[in-house]
Amino acid sequence: MDKATIHIKKGQQFPLTIKRLGINGEGVGYFKKQVVFVPGALPGEEVVVEATNIHRKYAEAKIKKIRKRSPYRVTPRCPVYEQCGGCQLQHLDYESQLREKRDIVIQAFERHCRLPIETLRIQPTIGMDNPWYYRNKSQFQVGKRKENVIAGLYGLNSHQLIDISECFIQHQATNRVTNIVKTILQDLRIPIYDERTRTGLVRTIVARVGFHTGDVQLVLITTKREMPRRELFIAEIKRRLPEVKSIVQNINGEKTSLIFGKETLLLEGEEYIQEVLGDLSFELSARAFFQLNPIQTVKLYDEVKRAAALTGNEKVVDAYCGVGTIGLWLAKEAGEIRGMDTIPEAIEDAKKNAERHGLTNTMYVTGKAEVLLPQWIKAGWKPDVIVVDPPRTGCDEQLLKTILQVKPKTVVYVSCNPSSLARDVDTLLERYTIDYIQPVDMFPHTAHVECVAKLQLIL
Repeated sequence: MDKATIHIKKGQQFPLTIKRLGINGEGVGYFKKQVVFVPGALPGEEVVVEATNIHRKYAEAKIKKIRKRSPYRVTPRCPVYEQCGGCQLQHLDYESQLREKRDIVIQAFERHCRLPIETLRIQPTIGMDNPWYYRNKSQFQVGKRKENVIAGLYGLNSHQLIDISECFIQHQATNRVTNIVKTILQDLRIPIYDERTRTGLVRTIVARVGFHTGDVQLVLITTKREMPRRELFIAEIKRRLPEVKSIVQNINGEKTSLIFGKETLLLEGEEYIQEVLGDLSFELSARAFFQLNPIQTVKLYDEVKRAAALTGNEKVVDAYCGVGTIGLWLAKEAGEIRGMDTIPEAIEDAKKNAERHGLTNTMYVTGKAEVLLPQWIKAGWKPDVIVVDPPRTGCDEQLLKTILQVKPKTVVYVSCNPSSLARDVDTLLERYTIDYIQPVDMFPHTAHVECVAKLQLIL
């Protein structure tokens, strides 16, 4: 749609009927055939909105008045929900969130995949029994409000720090640790980093809990190595937070949006905390990637296992394997697992994890699947199943071409972005059919939805 055909002006108010939710959780309606995105609006609602931003193909607007409310609208539990932006769907009841997330997957396939939507088996979304306090890790920026130390997230579309004393999607142990650390920093007058003047020391409080053990790891991100009253700080943590088994300092003096810097120091306690998924245990260092919702991770990995349908003999490739969690989940039912990732530290962790569990049928290599797979094929090793779990951007184009050449019987695609999933699946349709797509709600009250898609080779 060209600029000339847009009939909406910034500041204009108009009525709108909301048809569905968009991929970021905003309400979507149409005014004079133009798409309008409205944060906070729900499907079926009739609202009066004010246009806030005009783009070439769509407009953004805010709610001025709700004329007809959705029966599924609820009061958000969090007092800073509308300022924070960390969650997008707390104003929608949970069962409806699960329905809408399935619809987000449907929309992605309508837009990016050539198959008629009625031919796709998109299953109901797998949700949580208790969709609160599920995140095992918090990363809260630290700041000052007058003399008080605050910690939280930057506000929606702003650089104002919102103090969060209780986050309802964070595990309560991480909330407690963050609050007490704020008090200790204030009591000991340890300098807090000021982004505007680039002065001060403490930037971020990172807290991670092992759901199974209750052990907590505390990481303080600072601009420099030297820390005044360090010993006193450690002593206070030990006295007031006995559940903290690992106290770590990470140094990041750069002007960057990245949380972690390159240098990490163990101040006190263990280098790792333990986490358990099913019958697997993992050692988590301060920098190690691990799924943020352990309860749903078990459900997600069980869906991968169901889709892989292993009989004990299959050769399995775990592409984008990270620290090896998916491959380890499948290893006991596979003939052999070969995993690869471009991050050497992740591959080292994967090897250690396999060794700790006594798994001798796994092999982990640093590198790209699209490079390693042809080498293995040449050496006479052909996979029966390929599992991919790529970043939000989806699979590397060369990997998709390699899969089409290698022709494993089954491809199991784990996705955190329905749009890139639909695009990649469309490419694989050259040789594969979609058996089914299973959405899993890894992050209740947000617009994120994960999927497991099973693809079968056309014989």
